[in-house]
Amino acid sequence: MADRGASALSLPDDWPAHPDPILALNRMGSFDWDLDTGLMHMDAQAHDIFDVRPDEYDDHPETLAKRVPPGEARRLDTAVSQALKDGSENYGAYFRIRRRDGSLRWTHTQGYIRRDHTGRPRRIIGIVRDATRELAESDARSDEAAQDEARRQQTSVVELTTAALAHARTVQDVIDVLKDTHGLTHLGATSLVMGLVEAGRIRLVAEGPSDSFVPGTRITRIDEPYPMSEAVRTLSPCFIESPEEFAERYPILWPHITGLNITSAAYLPLIVQARPIGAIGLLYSDRRGFTPEERNILVALGSSIAQSLQRAMFYEQEMDLAQGLQQAMLPRTIPSVPGADVAVRYRAATIGGSVGRDIGGDWYDLIPLPGGRVGAVIGDVQGHDTHAAAVMGQLRIVLRAYAAEGHTPATVMARASVFLHELDTDRSATCLYAEADLSTGVLQMVRAGHIDPLVRHTDGSCRRVTVPGGLPLGLSAEFGRLDYPVSTVELDPGETLLLCTDGLVEQPGADLDDGMRTLTALVATGPDDVRDLADRLIDVAAERGGDDDVALLLLRRRGPDSPRSGRRLQRHVAPGDPAALVDARHMIRTAVGVWGARERADDIELVADELITNALMHTEGSAIVTLRVLTGSERRLRVEVEDSSSALPRRREAGESGVSGRGLLLVELLTDVWGVEARGGGKAVWCEFVVPDHE
Repeated sequence: MADRGASALSLPDDWPAHPDPILALNRMGSFDWDLDTGLMHMDAQAHDIFDVRPDEYDDHPETLAKRVPPGEARRLDTAVSQALKDGSENYGAYFRIRRRDGSLRWTHTQGYIRRDHTGRPRRIIGIVRDATRELAESDARSDEAAQDEARRQQTSVVELTTAALAHARTVQDVIDVLKDTHGLTHLGATSLVMGLVEAGRIRLVAEGPSDSFVPGTRITRIDEPYPMSEAVRTLSPCFIESPEEFAERYPILWPHITGLNITSAAYLPLIVQARPIGAIGLLYSDRRGFTPEERNILVALGSSIAQSLQRAMFYEQEMDLAQGLQQAMLPRTIPSVPGADVAVRYRAATIGGSVGRDIGGDWYDLIPLPGGRVGAVIGDVQGHDTHAAAVMGQLRIVLRAYAAEGHTPATVMARASVFLHELDTDRSATCLYAEADLSTGVLQMVRAGHIDPLVRHTDGSCRRVTVPGGLPLGLSAEFGRLDYPVSTVELDPGETLLLCTDGLVEQPGADLDDGMRTLTALVATGPDDVRDLADRLIDVAAERGGDDDVALLLLRRRGPDSPRSGRRLQRHVAPGDPAALVDARHMIRTAVGVWGARERADDIELVADELITNALMHTEGSAIVTLRVLTGSERRLRVEVEDSSSALPRRREAGESGVSGRGLLLVELLTDVWGVEARGGGKAVWCEFVVPDHE
């Protein structure tokens, strides 16, 4: 141990022959060590400190070996030898002695080296004293300082975590904050688990280290013998201070987590307005027990987490309602268009954390018309709230009705403007309506304050099509200007028409023309397939962010060498109907054989079964299975599974917990191409397999 430096006393040269009274008053003993003879004289106080009687000590230092343990003796000898060699005038050292009763006591010695005129050490005179109280007080001060620092660090983590939780919008955001660098794990916890109360049960939403999931605990009852259930049931924290206590109190759970080396745990109820909404568990692998201060800190932090979770849960509920309204207003399905490939996409904006503003009035629609014609609509109602979405839904319906009645594009737009004006709302809307005859490629377009469309040519180049327009819908009727000029454009085979809302074009700090040029270049360099191109554009919009939602419609006129629909089979599979599922599987197996795709039969059947199963497991309605052959430069078999859920499937990597979502990895591995298409309030997951042409 390093010498903490007892101050040297001013002693006369003949000390210790005549001991200074200061030594006795401070309960110090003295010694006089003649280095020439090796004899060391000690006074009575020194005898007491070493716990030896005068008759037990013969003035030879070696006699003290029974009182000074070997390790301590070596350390003391090293300090003395170093001082003698380097010319020091004194030295100091702490060491322990073993008393007569076998106990160890800290002692301090201070020696003063006397040398002759040549510098040779001849004599050491010094003092020894009991340092037990001194070191105990010093250690107590160090321990108190360490505890203060630990409390300060814990308080800092609590403050940082609480501040970060204030910005969490969703339940996953809350979990991410707690697992982040300033999260609860910096309070010393190895990992955390979290569960939410739902319908009288606890659903696990976050678990500890990867591969630590305990079977049967994903959803548990509140009355089951688990620590999280106990915290929710009693509304009290559950502190487990040792592995033995864990094993005794929770014998069902403990065998499954022994491999995690858990030494203690704290399970905290998450309570809001005297009602439990869940519980969080902190698992430790390097400590036992909790001090009162640590318990208070964890309980206080549990309250902060509960408030953040409550906000996140309210936000997600409101988001579900808002997005449900948005999806209900969009077309539920997009019809198949003979002679064209169509892709539609919608992306909601996120503005300032306000749920009501996370949806808007952007929409798309595709309207089958008599004579093989089709109407394509893109529009944007002013505002970002549920009212804008409601107006959008009504406007979309009347546009569809007017177009289906056979009115000209200009009349469709004019009547829609009158309808919006008479709707008793302060909202206006921009819109572009294109009526296409795909047999001739003729497009008739009218524009009501909306941005111009783009056309991508077969050589990959892209251009902006200037369409003369009228006032936005609602305003034109108010000002009595219901004229909408009609522009005629010819869409050649293989060319693509792009309609979008300004959320895809506008960028902060750039004007609309710059945005259109950027979009034109992006389309020109994008994939040929309209679905892939739509994905590319919507991904760019998502990366850029922005405060506006995006609607997008792509229509590509097929050329003579483009794939065209061939044979087609379809089945409805209702949930809980095993017979329908068996029929769908039989249909797929039979069609694959009849259509000459036996080489890929196993892959097709496996992927189709995965898509159907996912649709039935994760949605509330039926699944519509469509199987068709596409012919062209290469022959392909296409499988589509449509459901009523707007939630997109999510790919998970192998390191993530659980197994759900990994079917997409199988789909990606076995198919030549696959994707997801929005279908109004639902979606269709599709995949294609290149198969040999045996015909």
